[in-house]
Amino acid sequence: MTRRRMGAFPVVVLVLGLFLAYLGAGNVDRSIRALRADGDPGRFTAAAQDCVNHFGHVSCTCYGDYSADDGSVEREWVYLSGGDFACEEGSVSAAVDIGAETRVYHPDGSHEWIATAALILAGLGMAAWSVVPWARAVLRARVHG
Repeated sequence: MTRRRMGAFPVVVLVLGLFLAYLGAGNVDRSIRALRADGDPGRFTAAAQDCVNHFGHVSCTCYGDYSADDGSVEREWVYLSGGDFACEEGSVSAAVDIGAETRVYHPDGSHEWIATAALILAGLGMAAWSVVPWARAVLRARVHG
């Protein structure tokens, strides 16, 4: 009876896949809170805009200051994520602080859950890809032997 062993490459892919799934799972709570805009309501005052142009597409990030409606939180130099907001210096928009270190969110929420879900699914897919051939060989050996 020959025994099939996992090679080094599938083991590396398995470890990397599980690590990616672990990283994604750590962001599930924040991604759901961002989707629902579940946090402290407040106001975001725009201070600057940073834009990058890549492959014919312009992507801009609006930086500014956030203050909670109840005055309990003031955060400087964070960026506003999600929603449709024209970032002009001094313009004010409603925002929600969900506890993310570098950003606050538009009350319409954010779609960052998509990246979190993709990271988890990619990690689990990589892990499955690396384990399935080994699991088949083990099952075949048990059935035939």
